[in-house]
Amino acid sequence: MAVGVRVAVAVAVGDSGLLHVQLGIATASELRSHPRLGASWEGFVVEQVRTLLRAEGDECYFWRTEHGTELDLLVVRGRVRWGFEVKRTSAPKVTRSMHSALADLALDRLWLIHAGERSFPLGPKITAVSWLDLANRLAGSTAT
Repeated sequence: MAVGVRVAVAVAVGDSGLLHVQLGIATASELRSHPRLGASWEGFVVEQVRTLLRAEGDECYFWRTEHGTELDLLVVRGRVRWGFEVKRTSAPKVTRSMHSALADLALDRLWLIHAGERSFPLGPKITAVSWLDLANRLAGSTAT
């Protein structure tokens, strides 16, 4: 890996309900207007991906460079590397961070999981995956 790149085990609250209690969020309406909605969504989706892939803790990482480029979840299984970016949007798009992650981490594939209804390719090795389609896309731990 390049100089200045850090890979660390991700620590997140895996139970979004517990997070909501800690934040004092009691209703869906409060959640939708809460400033931590994006973080809650990200933590929830990352846990779902880990569960669907049956990924062990030592296979899962959060990646961030000293320049702020980051990836929400990096799953490494042997020589296979998958990246997952989570966005609470219905109109996902490719970012410079995604291109950096693909190159710096030599990812086999990068998945952008979003809140919209459709899944579609965003570019070579990058696929926007609807939250609704996530389980189907990751079934069988192939992430293809």
